[in-house]
Amino acid sequence: MYVCVCKGVTDHQIRQQVSDGARSWREVREATGCATQCGKCACYAKSITRDAVQEARQEADMGLAYAV
Repeated sequence: MYVCVCKGVTDHQIRQQVSDGARSWREVREATGCATQCGKCACYAKSITRDAVQEARQEADMGLAYAV
């Protein structure tokens, strides 16, 4: 779904940036251009970023649970 109509950024692109290593809203915003024009999408885009980062951290923690 489109999150930022001004820059054509989708929720998938935001999640992909987090998957590629972004760990903050600032990093996602710089990589995608999301919320750099009118800014109306910022709250929702931050929420998606926050959820994606939390999921990435949980996945990383799960991998450590089985390390020997």
